[in-house]
Amino acid sequence: MRLSGAALFGFALAVVAAYAVYAALRWPPKAALFPLTMGIPILVLALAQTLIELRDPPAPVPAAARRRIFVVFAWMGTFILLVLLAGFPIAVPIFVFSYLVMESRERWGLSIALAAAAWGVFHLLFERLLHFPFETGLITDWFQ
Repeated sequence: MRLSGAALFGFALAVVAAYAVYAALRWPPKAALFPLTMGIPILVLALAQTLIELRDPPAPVPAAARRRIFVVFAWMGTFILLVLLAGFPIAVPIFVFSYLVMESRERWGLSIALAAAAWGVFHLLFERLLHFPFETGLITDWFQ
């Protein structure tokens, strides 16, 4: 039996799910329906995954996979930073264009078209149709 990060994560997820189920048991039936239907399977699966991780030693992660994991997290952090600085409506097309050009190595024309499409869908769906108010970014606030 070997304690790994995956086993600790599975156990932590099981604890959170167990608390959600425990708390939901005291709620009215309609309010408890969603936490119970999600919490019970998550609890069972997280406990099963924890036992599997404790029983089987983790396989070593190849260097190429570690690099890819780092790249994915770096892109996610970049998107979060863009949203913080520029706001969602501006960050979405900038991120889509940057990712397509730098990571996927797509042609500029296709990248511009897809970034424009992403902005259009985002703008039409969230701003025009749903009237969802987005916070402006820090940089956008400085220029107002």
